[in-house]
Amino acid sequence: MTLRTRFALAFAAIGAVVALLVGALSYRAASDRVVAEIDRTLRSATVALAHAEERGGQPLVSEVIAQVPELYPGPDRPGPGDEPERRMVLQTVAVDGTVTRLGGPGVPLPVSDTGRTLAASGRAGDTDIAEVVVAGRTYRRLTTALGGNRGALQVAVRIDETRRVLGGMAREIAGVSLVAMLVAACAGVLLAGRITLRLVRLAEAAEEVSADGRAVPGHVDLTGGRDEVGRLSTSFGRMLGRIAAARDAQERLVHDAAHELRTPLTSLRTNATVLRRVAELSPQARDRLLDDVEGETGELAHLVEELVELALAGGQEEAEEAVELAAVARRVARRVYRRSGRLVHVDADDTVVRGRPQGLERALGNLLENAAKFDPDGDDPIEVRIRRGAVTVSDRGPGIDAAALPRVFDRFYRADTARALPGSGLGLAIVRDVAEAHGGTVTAGPRPGGGARIGFTVAGSRLLPGAEWQGDR
Repeated sequence: MTLRTRFALAFAAIGAVVALLVGALSYRAASDRVVAEIDRTLRSATVALAHAEERGGQPLVSEVIAQVPELYPGPDRPGPGDEPERRMVLQTVAVDGTVTRLGGPGVPLPVSDTGRTLAASGRAGDTDIAEVVVAGRTYRRLTTALGGNRGALQVAVRIDETRRVLGGMAREIAGVSLVAMLVAACAGVLLAGRITLRLVRLAEAAEEVSADGRAVPGHVDLTGGRDEVGRLSTSFGRMLGRIAAARDAQERLVHDAAHELRTPLTSLRTNATVLRRVAELSPQARDRLLDDVEGETGELAHLVEELVELALAGGQEEAEEAVELAAVARRVARRVYRRSGRLVHVDADDTVVRGRPQGLERALGNLLENAAKFDPDGDDPIEVRIRRGAVTVSDRGPGIDAAALPRVFDRFYRADTARALPGSGLGLAIVRDVAEAHGGTVTAGPRPGGGARIGFTVAGSRLLPGAEWQGDR
């Protein structure tokens, strides 16, 4: 059974229950009100009869009825020309059970055992109400004890038409309840269709992704609505977008890596072929060949290292913690000095960010090593400036051409002036991925007086007060 069918059946069931409850309560309220009005009229007639007997003599029915409030307007109301008293049957029951008719239609009302008991020994005011059938007609009878061995009074009114009216009302209520149930079922089908439509699209999109492993954002419209289903659709659409972007990035990385690996592998294959004739080579040629093999192997190892770093730069496996950027910059500056002999001047505030320490250290290290590579013999130290999550590394190297600025952070991109230098073109791409993983951006531009300024930022929402860092230490 589909979810849409379940929703439709649930709406129909709820509509049926509500309609039946409302119908039953409405019928009960109407029936009770009608019966209460009849009983009120019977009691009024009984009071009038009792007052007439207290005055002595045989009470006139017309006088009694004149004192009784008119019965509720309805089917039992007499038509034109009918006498009001013909609606009621009035009689007395003596202590010994003898019945004396006082007026009304000549209907022999039966006297029950309860009525005889009230007439013989009942206290004044004790009553008994019952419905009796006489000659195929239904009467509602009120028996009231007079007390003091005076017997009891009985007043009855015919209620056949009232029962028919109530029966018709019950049938109408049942019909209305049935219509309400059908309307609820139709509304349930429509609402279920609207509710489950986006869920069906989600299921189709998920099945499509699971079938071929490809996420195509926008292929299925998953947006719309502010309810839970709408939020789920929107989140699922974003997830598909992220999956598609991650897959595209993965494919680009594999394609670019294959392209970059092809050059050192081709060189190594050529050198391996030459090594088969190593005995024929002069010592100088052998040395150049081995140096070439060693250099290509080192470049290949470095390229593989950077590929691994690039693949893990935006990963979620590293736990986030409070990171003091100044401490990271000083630690990386000492490492760069040991490797290249270049001095690094760190000008940093007390910025503390919530981030991945290894990723941030890798990004800072790539920026400083890149600056040292392009300005190996500079007399001025490399400068690192940190202000409120913005990191900038400045050098006095050849700078960056304006045409190359938009591409310096692309994977494997190397400017013409850098092709003679070692490197794979992945260092700045790693910086960009680390910055994006921390909600920031990358920047590159010329430095006044010559050189380049390259850096990255961290999202402002990740900035933490310095006191928090002190507490963590």
